[in-house]
Amino acid sequence: MGEPEAGSEFANGAAAAAGPMADTQYILPNDIGVSSLDCREAFRLLSPTERLYAHHLSRAAWYGGLAVLLQTSPEAPYIYALLSRLFRAQDPDQLRQHALAEGLTEEEYQAFLVYAAGVYSNMGNYKSFGDTKFVPNLPKEKLEQVILGSEAAQQHPEEVRGLWQTCGELMFSLEPRLRHLGLGKEGITTYFSGNCTMEDAKLAQDFLDSQNLSAYNTRLFKEVDGEGKPHYEVRLASVLGSEPSLDSEMTSKLKSYEFRGSPFQVTRGDYAPILQKVVEQLEKAKVYAANGHQGQMLAQYIESFTQGSIEAHKRGSRFWIQDKGPIVESYIGFIESYRDPFGSRGEFEGFVAVVNKAMSAKFERLVASAEQLLKELPWPPAFEKDKFLTPDFTSLDVLTFAGSGIPAGINIPNYDDLRQTEGFKNVSLGNVLAVAYDTQREKLTFLEEDDKDEKGAFNFDQETVINPETGEQIQSWYRSGETWDSKFSTIASSYEECRAESVGLYLCLHPEVLEIFGFEGADAEDVIYVNWLNMVRAGLLALEFYTPEASNWRQAHMQARFVILRVLLEAGEGLVTITPTTGSDGRPDARVRLDRSKIRSVGKPALERFLRRLQVLKSTGDVAGGRALYEGYAAVTDTPPECFLTLRDTVLLRKESRKLIVQPNTRLEDSDVQLLEYEASAAGLIRSFSERFPEDGPELEEILTQLATADARFWKGPSEAPSGQA
Repeated sequence: MGEPEAGSEFANGAAAAAGPMADTQYILPNDIGVSSLDCREAFRLLSPTERLYAHHLSRAAWYGGLAVLLQTSPEAPYIYALLSRLFRAQDPDQLRQHALAEGLTEEEYQAFLVYAAGVYSNMGNYKSFGDTKFVPNLPKEKLEQVILGSEAAQQHPEEVRGLWQTCGELMFSLEPRLRHLGLGKEGITTYFSGNCTMEDAKLAQDFLDSQNLSAYNTRLFKEVDGEGKPHYEVRLASVLGSEPSLDSEMTSKLKSYEFRGSPFQVTRGDYAPILQKVVEQLEKAKVYAANGHQGQMLAQYIESFTQGSIEAHKRGSRFWIQDKGPIVESYIGFIESYRDPFGSRGEFEGFVAVVNKAMSAKFERLVASAEQLLKELPWPPAFEKDKFLTPDFTSLDVLTFAGSGIPAGINIPNYDDLRQTEGFKNVSLGNVLAVAYDTQREKLTFLEEDDKDEKGAFNFDQETVINPETGEQIQSWYRSGETWDSKFSTIASSYEECRAESVGLYLCLHPEVLEIFGFEGADAEDVIYVNWLNMVRAGLLALEFYTPEASNWRQAHMQARFVILRVLLEAGEGLVTITPTTGSDGRPDARVRLDRSKIRSVGKPALERFLRRLQVLKSTGDVAGGRALYEGYAAVTDTPPECFLTLRDTVLLRKESRKLIVQPNTRLEDSDVQLLEYEASAAGLIRSFSERFPEDGPELEEILTQLATADARFWKGPSEAPSGQA
């Protein structure tokens, strides 16, 4: 493994190398919150067969989650491989003794542990929530001493030194373009080759739409020939390469095309050795499936990952939707498109969870009322589905969640055609909520003390569907091959999150909803107030995830919450106010106030108007109108009275880092599955990963570095990538 080329932008970290004085936006603090995910009771209640099913699904998820490293940054696989080698040879306590002997302070070694835990937790060196790079908060030369003097380096000196030479500079570099994920000059991404622009992404999406190919499991690579003509490779994730197979569905797509004057080549085989391990575990899980739906679901997932077929994954998702109320719930694949700068490629994600029956019963009551509650939403029936498809809504205790981060809830699948015709599932992750909103460990900033408590046929009648905003016939709709993600692309995820959050705020005002969860009278009014206040505060906190230099948002949920804040501020009449103040420490602060007496009289009508506009623009596929509305509210300016750019400085000054969550492992001993738990600390999180792949850890390190090295040439423009050989 050689060193990166001298002078490359990726490797010239000397001037920008981060140390203890790095901007706090780009480090994880030593006192970052760490919580353990508790699923002991849920796991105890599983039968032996259910435990085996959960174990193999968990193994599949963890293996697949390694693909996220290759979806994040050029250096992420090398960093992971280096950390994996270090902590397989010495656990955190053993390495500490060596580090202190090398001259590190306790604080510096803790900073390294936090960094390593952050890489494992985010599956890369960019935050899963906000897409900001984080770097070690200690001098580079001190970390180098620890690494090159470690037991791992004594055992395999060339390999460890080679990994360090390949990723060391990048690990610390805060060159402007490397600070955030993004496309072209706006940031770094490995969903696209380094020379791709937003125009390339748009052209590729039009090409994919023309061939009825989904972007979910793809990456785009561009090479320019000697005449300056771009050639594009659309690479599908699959076990199989582009050699012929019995699968005519996909092999007919694997060929060369000419599209708008540009050559396109559709290939497959991305992440092949990783997906091979996923498939092997899914095959084992299938043996323990509880019913035919689960067995057929897994068979289609296996087909999808083997052949590179999103259509097969959709078929698997149909069986998943039909599998109502399973004891062991799971979903796996290229799912969420938040981190693709264009908004249509999915990050690998897999989860396994156990149903919490008590809380699920309450959600079932909510679902039973849903068809009536939907009539309360502020748009005509023509802008809803023709038939209400009752979703499966359960509360789950997570056993495994592999990917770049763990959400508090999920609404899947994301395929619009399935959601329209087959339905979907709503999943609340109860034990994640328990640690994410542990107020004993969270500082409630910016609140008053008192508040800290395909066929070509239309599925509608063009002549009779009237736009409630204009009173005229609708003028736009989705055409063949177009989907919500492909049409609204860069704003699709955030727009949809905003619509979902707004519906939640709106429906919580309905007494029947809160009664289901046992809240009535004054208690219900308190819940409404806290729910709305939390959203308003979240809208202010969202400013952390806005980048003024590029005028863009780095996180879909937080952009959505800022938009809702803007809507409620615009409602006026003192409903919401944000007042700059000075804190007790003499530094800038702010206070958010929500007038609870005006939530229904002022807030509800404002939210109603906004929701109706969101729904109409989405339903009619009006991209121009949707962008104008959404991007208008999402604009961050310093215009009085709020002066959001100034408030952003205050938010950054007072920001709290997102918690790290330690997950357990399952271990198969003969035919018995054991649950292995770890302490809530950076060291505990590291140990959980060190013990996650006991049989094939070295093999996985080699796979990751080989895959990263094979693609390294694609990150050499406009910036350079690691050029070492693993």
